[in-house]
Amino acid sequence: MELKYVGAKPIVSSKGVSFDVTQPDNYTFLNAAVELLEALSADTTGEGKVYLNNLSGKDYNGRQLAELLKKHCANEADVFASREEETSKMVNKYTDQVRENDRITADERSAWLGNIKAMRDYYLQYVTNENAYRCALNALADQLDRLHIDEVTLAAERNYGLVLSHLIPVLTHHRPPHDATLSVDDKDGAMVVTLDLNRSKPLNI
Repeated sequence: MELKYVGAKPIVSSKGVSFDVTQPDNYTFLNAAVELLEALSADTTGEGKVYLNNLSGKDYNGRQLAELLKKHCANEADVFASREEETSKMVNKYTDQVRENDRITADERSAWLGNIKAMRDYYLQYVTNENAYRCALNALADQLDRLHIDEVTLAAERNYGLVLSHLIPVLTHHRPPHDATLSVDDKDGAMVVTLDLNRSKPLNI
């Protein structure tokens, strides 16, 4: 498994390729997620409320991120084994849509299909990074439960806050589920973000 940045999700047409900035490459958030996993593993304050001030601020390369994910994700191999199949399904779906499109010319169809084929390796890396990030988020949810952590507070920087916001829907579907909330506050002139798992609050699903 290779992890590296590729960019936002591509939008392919007969005229070429553009990119959907609303669907960024999840590699962008992987470093922060791995930092959180490492910091929680090293925390010795016990269960309850945790203030993570031991974040490394380190920028890991793709190889290091892959190794750390193996350390924290119990089903890492299974998660990434499906990336070829997922990519093939994505490419086949786009290909079928173009072939069934009766509003384009034969030349447009040929160009469109060629552009989809040319982007396959890009799609594969995008899906790989997506799976890696999903693996990291699930590992974070598992870690919070295993350590009996009710609340996590940390500096609102380096994508940490975004990772915690992405963690909320994961926690909603976790076992056990959590009705987690996120808040941002000013603490001594610095912005901090807090994830509250609301363990005492019943979850309505």
